Amino acid sequence: MALLLHLSDVNEHAWAEGLQSALGGYPVLRRDESFDPGNIHYIFAWKPAQDAFDGLDNLKAIFSLGAGVDALLAHPRLPDVPIVRFVDDELTQCMSDYVVANVTMHQRLFTRYKAHQRAKVWSQLYPPAAFEINVGIMGLGVLGLDAAQKLSLLGFNVKGWSRSPKSVENVETFAGPDGLDPFLASTDILVNLLPLTPETEGILNYETFRKLRRRLIGGPVIINAARGKHQREADIVRALGDGTLSAASLDVFEVEPLPKDSPLWTIETCFITPHIAAISNERSGVKYFAQMLLDHEAGKPLRNVVDRDRGY
Repeated sequence: MALLLHLSDVNEHAWAEGLQSALGGYPVLRRDESFDPGNIHYIFAWKPAQDAFDGLDNLKAIFSLGAGVDALLAHPRLPDVPIVRFVDDELTQCMSDYVVANVTMHQRLFTRYKAHQRAKVWSQLYPPAAFEINVGIMGLGVLGLDAAQKLSLLGFNVKGWSRSPKSVENVETFAGPDGLDPFLASTDILVNLLPLTPETEGILNYETFRKLRRRLIGGPVIINAARGKHQREADIVRALGDGTLSAASLDVFEVEPLPKDSPLWTIETCFITPHIAAISNERSGVKYFAQMLLDHEAGKPLRNVVDRDRGY
């Protein structure tokens, strides 16, 4: 029995040391070491190579480093075993920090004032109060619920849209395809925290933007901190250019790193961050997955298991 690490674009050695310390005598192996695939009971994966799961015939579970598992579910040789996603208080807090910072920036018209600063224009536009602005959150999972609750405490009118109906205190909720248009029509600042599935791919498009409410000075705003494939970047460029959107905050992109020739770089009303809204923390990740493994070996059920049919 052993835990195998298969972490691309991550300091695999540091994770191995942390997990070995937390797991005591339970073997932790890196992919550059010699091992018998039949002895691997768990694999800790991030962006696994095509052959990552070959020969792992006794695998009990896959631990996913990311909160989102869309890339993992697309793996052509994914074994039929439970997938455990990363749920972490620190990651959740960081995502809410990002969302709140960007919502309040747009609510206070910082985009407009930054342009006025460059032009040395003294123009006293008065931003609407938080309670006059509707923030619509797409996706009411762990991340979306936390962001919704924090925005509600700040006085914003918070709306939520999800695949299936949910009841959330102080949040007006909408669900399913029939609920999408009414949700958009009541939203000034649209925040995307959806999981990426075939149904949500490309959901941030020009038609979606046209359906948003236009109460915010300058027009509606989008914030995407979920997945780059949720958005159609050509549509964002078009919408920012013709006034359908007044601004956008983007942390994720169709291609990452964002190509240097992307027009998004030079649009003054587009705020770009390099996929840093919420990063999986090594310290908390080691604690989380080590305990998950030990509990499962002791006969306890796995937690936060992905529903493959839903894609999250």
